[in-house]
This record gives sequence, structure tokens and C-alpha cells, in this order.
Amino acid sequence: MNRSAADLDPDLERRARLALVWEDLVNPVRGIRGYQEIILEECRKLGVVDLLPFFENVLKAASTLSALVDGLRDPAPKGAAAVGQALADEESRLRHDLRTPLNAIIGYTEMAVEDIDEFPEAIELLPDIAKLLHEARHLLDSIDTIVDLTRDGSTPVPAHGGRDEAVVAELLSTLAPSSQADVREVGRVLVVDDNESNRDLLARRLRQDGHDVVSVTSGIEALEILQGEAFDLILLDLLMPGMNGLDVLLRLKADERWYQIPVIVVSGLNETGAVLKCIEAGADDYLPKPCDLVLLRARINACLERKRWRERERAYLAEISEEKAKSDRLLRNILPAAIVERLNDGETIIADRFEAVSILFADIVGFTPVAASMTPAHLVNRLDRIFSDFDLLATQLGVEKIKTIGDAYMAAAGLPEPRHDHAEAMAEFALGILEALQRLNVDGGPELKIRIGIHSGPVVAGVIGRRKFIYDVWGDTVNVASRLEANGLPDRIQVSPQVRDALAHRFSFEERGFITLKGKGRTAAFLLSR
Repeated sequence: MNRSAADLDPDLERRARLALVWEDLVNPVRGIRGYQEIILEECRKLGVVDLLPFFENVLKAASTLSALVDGLRDPAPKGAAAVGQALADEESRLRHDLRTPLNAIIGYTEMAVEDIDEFPEAIELLPDIAKLLHEARHLLDSIDTIVDLTRDGSTPVPAHGGRDEAVVAELLSTLAPSSQADVREVGRVLVVDDNESNRDLLARRLRQDGHDVVSVTSGIEALEILQGEAFDLILLDLLMPGMNGLDVLLRLKADERWYQIPVIVVSGLNETGAVLKCIEAGADDYLPKPCDLVLLRARINACLERKRWRERERAYLAEISEEKAKSDRLLRNILPAAIVERLNDGETIIADRFEAVSILFADIVGFTPVAASMTPAHLVNRLDRIFSDFDLLATQLGVEKIKTIGDAYMAAAGLPEPRHDHAEAMAEFALGILEALQRLNVDGGPELKIRIGIHSGPVVAGVIGRRKFIYDVWGDTVNVASRLEANGLPDRIQVSPQVRDALAHRFSFEERGFITLKGKGRTAAFLLSR
């Protein structure tokens, strides 16, 4: 549970209101100068040199106003000694000092507007000029509010009424400290600083917060120790002899071993250019010396927390990658590799026509009565051994297993990647099936025989199903191969004339004569052998 806003620093509410009012006042000042710089740039581009003196005077007045207002930011409240005539005189002088550059801005700008009709090419400047005048007049109306900011104990007047009250109240509620102990990330920190007292003080403070700290005196030493040790955070001085902090930072971020280690640059050089260079080089933060301890703790905690989240993210991504790899392996056991790639690429409908493919069907003869005499475990184990040998052989020959149905096995050669030797590969596969079954019969158990049919021709192949995929093949070629098997002989390979014609140069064929195939009538058939 959070404490109430009243438990905070009693001056915090005043400072919050002051900051809110300050933003309402300083934004017009920044706007005046910004628009004026743009107008001057456009004048030079358009070649309207006669208007330049007006706008250059406006820019000078805007710079004077900006410096004056900057000097009033969060002023120290005036004490009792300033009450009375002295305070009144000071406020009067302040009003005069603020109105002088504002009146100059408005005056020179209006003079330029009066002459702008003589320069048609400068008409496009009018929208920015109008915005500049609007900001200047708005600020002129706010002079009293600016002056009120310097009074002792004064409560700034909100520019937007209830909106500002709500913003301040919400901020105070958010800043209220929690009754629970702060949760801090701790880690192994490398401190790189050539100054001994800086290293010692920083290391002692960090150790008090629970960090494991290692200190080194130079950038070269830091790179050497990183070769063999791991760190969660590096605090890096910028101004060091031998190798400065920026050079060290560039080396760290260029090395894949170290680029993910958070780096906070700590330096007495508080120049904007140095800060930008370090941030561009990959620094996570930049703190000026001497470091505010509370701010340093907050920055270290934020860096370590981000690092922990990045590590969790990498772990999750690695886990996702492993699960995807498992999924791909599973899919590749079900579908051809080329089809898996197409599915992963986003294809939702996969259907192809192949003009030259060989289809094989193999069916174990009389397996049903044999299976009835086996226990379920023995039956499944027997089929698994048979079909696993067939699968291994298919992989070796580049033949694609399509499916098994009971004790029947279907395969194709020439898809999903076309190949000119599809019939030859399928003949080798069929002969290999016979040899594999003979080896299994030697191991004991009921002797098994198998019928095989092969036919070559065009087919259509594709993926069907949404939750359970299957890559299947359709067409007359499939039907003929199936019926050649069904009308075949045990432990023989029956093929069509098309297969015989394609393989006559390499394999032996025995004419079986004509057989009758359902839907095809009388068809010549041949028995293939080596």
C-alpha cells in the first residue's frame, strides 16, 4: 500500500506545481526562438535578403528573452527581508526586463509583415510568422505569472485549472514511497576507472547494495579481464590514459561476446557531444561525476532489470526455436521436406501435377489370419520392424513414403521433387523390400510374403487436412498400381508395360500375359527381377 502524498517532502507539491507552470511558460519561449530560426533559414533559401534585418533582430531579442527566463527557473524564494518596497521594485524591474524583448519581438515581426507584400516569394513564411506572434503575445499576457514564481511560499497559478491539479495529484500519488522494501536487482559489476579514490568509493557503495564488484584501473585491463570472466554490468570512466572509455565502449559493442553487457558511462565530462557519442556507441546510460548515489542506484537497477528481461527473452526465444524444431522434425516424419518448407512459408493450399511419377503398392499376403494369432504388442512390433526397414530403404533411395493402410504400404518416386530416374529408383526400392522381408523372416515368427505392384504415369499430389495433415496422391496411375498389386503374386513385383519399357535396359522381365484389372479391362503385365 502506498503512503499518502502528505508523507512526501512537504516542499515537493510546491516544486511539482512550479515545474508544471514553468512548462506552460517556457514552451512559448522555446517556440518563439524555434520558429524564428526556421523563418531565417527560409528567408535565406528564398533569397529575401531585405527581410533578414527584421528577423535577425527578432532572433536577438528571442535569445535575450530565453536567457532571462532560464535564469528564473526554480528561483530561491525571497525571504522576509525582501518584503515591502524592495520586493515591489524588484518585481517592477523584472516585468520591464521581460516586456522589453517581447515587445521587440512583436514589433520587428509586425514590421516585417508590413513589408512582406513586396516579396511574393516570401508569402509562404506567413503561417510560421503567425505562430511566432501568437506565442509572443501569449507570453506577454503571462508576465505576472512569471514574476509570481519568485515570491516566498507562493503557490503557482495553474494555467489550465483543474487539469493541472489532476496532473500534480497523480504525480504525487505515483511518487509516494511504498511501505514494502524496494526490490533491487543485484549482479556482478565491473568498475573501470583510473582514479583510485573513485574506484574505491564506487566499489564500496555497490558492495553495500549487495553487488559483487571487480575494479580495474584501465580500459586495457578491463578487456583482459572480460576474456575470462562474466559481468552483468560495466561502469566505465570516459577520461582514462592509454585507452579512453569511448574506445573501450566501441570494442565492447563490436564483440559478440560482450555487446549485450549493459554499460553506464560515468564521467566528469558533461558535454552534450560526449554524451551523444557514448549513447550512439551503445552506452545504456551516462552519468556525470560526482555521481548522485540515489540516481546511480536507480540507473544500475534499471540496467540490470533490462538485462534480466533480455536474458529471459533469449531463453524464451530459444525455447520457442527448440519447439519449432521439434514441430518441424515431426512434420518431416509425416510430410516430405519440400512440403514442410512450403507450409512454413505460408502456403495454405498445396496441390501439384506431376507428369512422370512411379507409384508402388505393397501388401503382406495373408496377414489377417497371421495377425489373429499374435498378441497386440507382438503384432504392432512386427509391423513396426517391417515398415521401419521399408522407411529406411526409401530414405536411402530418395523414394517418398506416402502412407500405410493396415498391412499395406504405398510409396512414390518423382515427387515432390521431379526426377528422371523415378522408375529405376522405384524398381530398386521394390527389390529392396523383398530382401528386407526375407531377412525379417529369418529372425523367427510366422513367415510372411508380400505382393508388389508398380505403375508409372501422371498424378496429382497435395496436402489435405487442417489439424492432421497427410500428403496424398491421386489419379489413374495410382489406381493401376494398386490393382497390379492386388492381382500380383506373392514375393513378386508386378509392373505395367510403361514400367517395363522404361527399365528394359537394366532389369529382367518375365511376361505374365494379360490380366484383367478393374476399370481397365485386359492389360499386359510383367514380373520384374534383377
